[in-house]
Amino acid sequence: MSTRVEKSVLVNVPVSRAYNQWTQFEDFPQFMGGVESVTQLDDARLAWVAEIAGVRRQWQARILEQVPDQKVAWAATEGATNAGAVTFEDLGGDQTRVTLALDYEPEGLVEKVGDTLNIVERQAEGDLERFKGFIEAEGYASGAWRGSVGTPGAAGTPSVEDAAASQGDSGKAGVSAKAVAAGLGVAAGAVAAVAASKGSSQQDDSAREVTTEAPVAPASGLTHVEGEPRILTDDEIDEGSAAAPSKDGTDELGNGRSRQV
Repeated sequence: MSTRVEKSVLVNVPVSRAYNQWTQFEDFPQFMGGVESVTQLDDARLAWVAEIAGVRRQWQARILEQVPDQKVAWAATEGATNAGAVTFEDLGGDQTRVTLALDYEPEGLVEKVGDTLNIVERQAEGDLERFKGFIEAEGYASGAWRGSVGTPGAAGTPSVEDAAASQGDSGKAGVSAKAVAAGLGVAAGAVAAVAASKGSSQQDDSAREVTTEAPVAPASGLTHVEGEPRILTDDEIDEGSAAAPSKDGTDELGNGRSRQV
């Protein structure tokens, strides 16, 4: 089951500048949290490596539609299953609304837990805010590509169905040690909860059958009270010696003195 995220940010730069900067895909690590690298293989193909919430993934994406100052739409072709679009709306007065629509499919325990905690949604929101800060602080775009890809309007807003080739692919970069630890922690927590529930039930069932037995004193006459050692008195030692003589005629302590047990 896929999850869809849509977030917007108001950027105080002209639409052409915002668009030009966004198309510098290899600059994404400068404002996208967790993105390690983006490599532009050609005009329509990108290779990504990212780590989000401890899960390291890599994938390739194909640009389905790119219209200057309006839109960039993509879908993964292998690796992590995702698709979406970024649109640019000229609001006039050197202001632009940038909207990110992302459709992705979490895979594995850690990613599904992260999906429940809305980690990707918060990540997308943070990335847009960092993009705003980045482009507004620079005052210019680091580059521009004004070419077009695909037929304008044909791609719409792609979904994971458009990334069918990557579905079921676990993300070829694998999973980081942090993700393994997180996954084990979640799994252990679930097992502990089940065990606690069963233990509580068994305790309730057996509580009526518990009996209390009086402690049995050792044959030597040395006693314990609730598991704690006690020093015997001289009279008790004498009585013990008479009751349990050793082969050589001395008491079992060998010296007529008390000891702790």
